[in-house]
Amino acid sequence: RVVLILLFVACISSAEAQCVMCKAVAEDSASGGGVGRGLNSGIIYLMGIPYMLFAVLYFVFYRKKANFRG
Repeated sequence: RVVLILLFVACISSAEAQCVMCKAVAEDSASGGGVGRGLNSGIIYLMGIPYMLFAVLYFVFYRKKANFRG
């Protein structure tokens, strides 16, 4: 598990890629790079929410399963 977590943390910087349309909008509207950086952060934020929800649900089910054993 620790190796998997370290691998995930190491790959975060490469996960800041953008889709073609988002990149085109960011390049067209960004004069100082601020819009592109904000757009990229928004994409990462929206991508992270489902993973956080799955983690919480996994934790809840894991705790319920552990309580049934005890």
